[in-house]
Formats: sequence, structure tokens, C-alpha cells
Amino acid sequence: MELSDRKIKILKAIVSSYIHEGEAIGSRTISKKYDLGISSATVRNEMSDLEELGFLIQPHTSAGRVPTDKAYRLYVDKLIRKSSRNKYNEQIKKILQEEIDEMEKFIRNSARILSQLTKYTAFAMTPQLKESKLKRIQLVPITENKLLMVLVTENNLVKNVILNIKVPVPADQLNQISNLLTEKLGGIQLKSLDKTLYSQILREIYSIRENFDEKMDEIFMLLLNTMKQYEKVDLYYDGLTNILNYPEYNNTEKARELLLFMEDRQAMASILMDETGKDLNVSIGNENKYDEIKQCSVVSATYKLNGVTIGKIGLIGPTRMDYKNVISMVKALSLNVNRLIDKNYIDIARSDTDEQEEKG
Repeated sequence: MELSDRKIKILKAIVSSYIHEGEAIGSRTISKKYDLGISSATVRNEMSDLEELGFLIQPHTSAGRVPTDKAYRLYVDKLIRKSSRNKYNEQIKKILQEEIDEMEKFIRNSARILSQLTKYTAFAMTPQLKESKLKRIQLVPITENKLLMVLVTENNLVKNVILNIKVPVPADQLNQISNLLTEKLGGIQLKSLDKTLYSQILREIYSIRENFDEKMDEIFMLLLNTMKQYEKVDLYYDGLTNILNYPEYNNTEKARELLLFMEDRQAMASILMDETGKDLNVSIGNENKYDEIKQCSVVSATYKLNGVTIGKIGLIGPTRMDYKNVISMVKALSLNVNRLIDKNYIDIARSDTDEQEEKG
């Protein structure tokens, strides 16, 4: 059922009041507090309709009404996302300019900024490589028993890994091995790399370069073990206890359950990794699949490299969160994180790739 403009105005007023006051609100208060141009009796009738439609509930017989998850969803979808101007854009842009460094550190710092600005618990899911396709592998000698392995993906994400080896490999052979690995593994998704594929590629390489056998065995096993690291999800939190400052979590047991859940990084990551096809996602109350956060809302946004999503950043708070400001902040953070990644890391990735190709 499509709500009338009057019902939407009343519902917006109730949601706004409950977000900021945390108390059930009645028709008399609505008509006095908000200039809607209608009597309290009319407001009461409209509120009764909204309750029947599932947008409001009455916690106690004599109390006013409070919004449901359905009301918050309407509030978010119809009343917030229409705003175009973002007042937080310049503020966040200025803060982030000082935070550029190594990418994972940069993303963690972004979560810290979001937590400080919103006073909620912020999180960041760091760049995930396993969905990416390999573009180039370059092995660079550091010492006799240490190699730097540079992995470059097709979306120009660069990962540097130090490998400890038992058998020294001359620099010229490392270049040949790098070229062979790039030729055989280029275009393959990292998550597809397994022992079967390695064995197949090793046989092909051995047939070309018999003197690589022992060296290639060791390097391949190190490479395989390195890829396993990228199967896990790294999730960082900032302001983990911020949510305890809200009255919804005055109950010690309830607060403990929530904190224990948020410490389960794999569970939280599974929520964030659910595909919605949206760059910004708001999951409200019972829309969340885990019982522990069915009284919370999760607001998340993607960050990308060369148009490919490589991670997410966002926050978790009570369903009675300040959606208008929170969504604006997350949008502004996402916009600026993506802008700075494009500006700084694509150039770094390209220069690293060019440098390694020249050496090869």
C-alpha cells in the first residue's frame, strides 16, 4: 500500500523524534512539536492506521508509539537517500588527506575516523585478493635465503610477500622463474590455485627448464602457502564498545552477547560479503540474519580499485541510529576513500608493474 504524503510526514516526525529522544511519542506531542498543519485527533487517527500497517507499535497500553524496522526501512529508502548535497564531504576529505600510507593501514584509519565521527562501532574489511586474477608474479632477491615476491592482480592491486628459501637462486634464474610463473598463472583467480593446478604447471615448467626442479618445488610450495593466507577475511573494528553507550544495551547479558558476536570476525564478514549489488547497503533490525544483531542496523559501503570491489567499510549501531547523518558520513567516507585509492594506489600499482617488467 502506498502511503499518503500526510502519513509519510507523520511517520518521518515519529522516527526523527524517537531517534533523538529514545522515547515513545503520542499524537499530542507530534502535533505540538512538529508543524504539520493538522489537529492531534487527525494525527492520532493516522498513527492508528500506521500501527495497523506495521509501521508503529505501542510498547505499553498508556504509552505512545515507537517505529518498527519497517518504518526505519521506509525512512531510509524514501526520506534519506534522496538528499544530494553531503555536508560531511569536505570534512572527511580533509581528514583523509593526512592518512594516506600503506593501503591496509589507510583502510583501518578510515574505520577509526568513522567511529570517531559517528560514535558507533565502525569496521573495515581489508582488500580481498582471492577473487582477483593474477597479472604478474615477480621474484626479487633480498639475501641468499630471502626473496621478495611481488603479486600484481589484473585490477592492479599489488601485494608484496617475503619468502624464506633454503636453496639460493641466482638473480637471472629468478627472472626466468618469474616470467614462467607469470606465463602459466596469468589470468587465473587466486582462489583457483591449488595443489592439482600447481602440479600440472610444475610438469610443464620442468619440461622446459629441468634445472629448476628443486628450486621450483620450494618456491611453488611457498607460493601455495601464501595464497592460503588470502582465503581468510581480515576485519578491523574501531570503537568496539561505543554501542554500549546507548540505552538499548544497558542490559549486561544483551551487551555481552553482542560484543561476543562482533568479535567473531568470520560471522561479521559473512554479513558484509553477502552480495547486494549496491555500493551502499543498510541492513535494519530483523533484516539481519543473526539473532545477536536483530536489534542493530549495519550500514556499509564498498571501496574499489579500477572499478572492482576489494573491500567494505561501515558501522553497526542500534536500529534507533541517526540514519540521516550516518548514511551521509558513510557515503562521504566511501567517496573519498575511493577517490584517494584511485589517485594513489593505481599509480603505485602501475609503476611497480612497469618497474618489475623492465627488470624481467
